[in-house]
Amino acid sequence: MGFAAPALPEDARTRIEAAAFRRLLSHLNEARPDVQNIDLMILAGFCRNCLADWYRDAATAEGVALDKDAAREAVYGMPFAQWKAQHQKDATPEQLAAFKAAQEKHAS
Repeated sequence: MGFAAPALPEDARTRIEAAAFRRLLSHLNEARPDVQNIDLMILAGFCRNCLADWYRDAATAEGVALDKDAAREAVYGMPFAQWKAQHQKDATPEQLAAFKAAQEKHAS
């Protein structure tokens, strides 16, 4: 991972990481559903959809078949279409410009 994590038994580390992941999802989806995915992409280079893709990749690595919709529902806490209807707004021209600039910055 590139940092010195404390020495923990593997099962404890897994439980701690899982709890931190669940807390991140709770924060994004319950405390801050107003934070748009495009804003996350601009600032952090990932969004809720990225988390769902990583979740699906992890499931696949464990031999568990999980489709895109199921992975998104696990991350969003509800079907994606429902979350989108309740929380997603159209991107502003400023957000689109910032997103483009962020992509260009990370491509070089």
